[in-house]
Amino acid sequence: MSKMKKSLIQVFGFLISTLGWLFVSCTIAMDNWRSMYVGGKGGNWMIKASWYWSNLWKDCITDTTSVINCRDYDVLWAVTPYVHGVRGLLIIGMSLGFVSTILCFIGMDCTYIGGSVKIKDKVLLSGAVFHFVGGLSALAAYCLYTNRVASSAFAPTVGRSIIRYVIGAPIFLGLVGSFLIILGSILYAVTVIPKSYQERILCDRLSFCGLWLHCL
Repeated sequence: MSKMKKSLIQVFGFLISTLGWLFVSCTIAMDNWRSMYVGGKGGNWMIKASWYWSNLWKDCITDTTSVINCRDYDVLWAVTPYVHGVRGLLIIGMSLGFVSTILCFIGMDCTYIGGSVKIKDKVLLSGAVFHFVGGLSALAAYCLYTNRVASSAFAPTVGRSIIRYVIGAPIFLGLVGSFLIILGSILYAVTVIPKSYQERILCDRLSFCGLWLHCL
């Protein structure tokens, strides 16, 4: 791989992973992680319609007059356990993302810090691993929240008085961000994996395909 091509891939990986962490960080402050619309029946929807929505920090209700009433999660130990899990996974992921961004910036070929090429490659590979683990942590957080909302919405034993929420836009934005982070880490890793190791992987795959075709 030429030096120019390697630098371009690394810059592209840096942009993709940074955009992914921007998406993830934005979702933490966004509303409507889950939402539900109730009303619009009986002829007078202006009075009866309400929107129930929640995020990681509060539960709220909005009526047709745009009045919002919220209940903040003010007591840490009183929060539902799965919300604790989502918060923890996102905090872990963003902490790893902060460290990995610094490591990858130092290890990129287009920066003139970090020492020799061999040392920079090791630093970049370490940053790629942190990016990958952080992206998986964020992905697990959104999947956990989605699973909780879906299990409550589709459970046949849930009473009629229980609000059946649907997932909101922040979940989809976070999932896209998580996949961008993971893709960026893969692009980083591709540029620093030794060529001999790449050739060995290719040979192993070709040997496996040849054996499979021979068996057919």
